[in-house]
Amino acid sequence: MKWSIFFFLIVQRFVELYWAKRNERWMKERGAKEFGQHHYKYIVCMHCLFFVSLLLEGIRKRPSPLWSVLFNIFVVLQLFRLWIIASLGRYWNTKIIVLPKAERVQRGPYRWFRHPNYLVVVLEFLVIPLMFQAYWTAVIFTICNAYLLSIRIRVEEQALRLLKSP
Repeated sequence: MKWSIFFFLIVQRFVELYWAKRNERWMKERGAKEFGQHHYKYIVCMHCLFFVSLLLEGIRKRPSPLWSVLFNIFVVLQLFRLWIIASLGRYWNTKIIVLPKAERVQRGPYRWFRHPNYLVVVLEFLVIPLMFQAYWTAVIFTICNAYLLSIRIRVEEQALRLLKSP
């Protein structure tokens, strides 16, 4: 089961990158602008290191005694992620790309949360390592993620203000 989850996560991330690249092309063809290029490479690096750390720390450990609870939370997070992606449609991306004068998405979870995808990522950075008793991975990457998200959300909010610009 451990390898199945790990394989699923890697495949999921590659599919998301493919989907994001497709959406990026579509948006840029319509005049979209990209923001936050400087910090994006650090986010990609952090996510890659997260998986390496998860693998190295969790490889020899048994799954958590709370496996079934954590796994169910994991499944709910994946469903929430799909809802987020479906709600944004062509506007969903791993980068901060804004199409000026487009209307801000207010459907799906965006009715209640400004940044629901980041909520999923924060919870994943806790739940996934805990499933495999990779406690150091959970602590270190939760802290790193919090720092990078504090930068990213600020940049994203500034970029989204362009939607209101004349």
